[in-house]
Amino acid sequence: MRKLVFVAALSGSALALSACADAGEDPDEAAAAEMAEAEADADTTTADTETAGVLDANTATAEQLAAAGASEELAASIVAGQPYASTTAFNAVLLETLGEEEAAAMRANVFVPVNLNTATREDIALIPGMTERMIGEFLEYRPYENIEEFNREIGKYVDEAEVARFRQYVTL
Repeated sequence: MRKLVFVAALSGSALALSACADAGEDPDEAAAAEMAEAEADADTTTADTETAGVLDANTATAEQLAAAGASEELAASIVAGQPYASTTAFNAVLLETLGEEEAAAMRANVFVPVNLNTATREDIALIPGMTERMIGEFLEYRPYENIEEFNREIGKYVDEAEVARFRQYVTL
């Protein structure tokens, strides 16, 4: 949600600046171009973060990490370790600075997306709110052909809101 609000605010600012800078251009064309650019930017973020605001630890900037609650030192460590080969590698960086509870809280906001088809049991276990039962369900339905299959199969065990929450942390 935070990303969508940010994109909306950014596109509004860009639109206003564009209108001022391009006084000779057709304002409707400029507005349409800016809106298309903002939509394209929103589409390039993973579809799974539409409702979330979970930052991808592989691409997050120090400023984004600070906004997500990371200290300056932790943000620098996270950025220095990019890209992460796995969620467990990212978690190891968190645990150098944070305790387990603090790391778990940070993983709720900043995460390395777990590939549903290749992630280890340990990677899946680091998804916030994951239980042993759900780890088993995630593994049972491999390989996933698409995210709709994930929605359908995991939706047998949890409600739609929980499936949407899980999607924030996974990829194919």
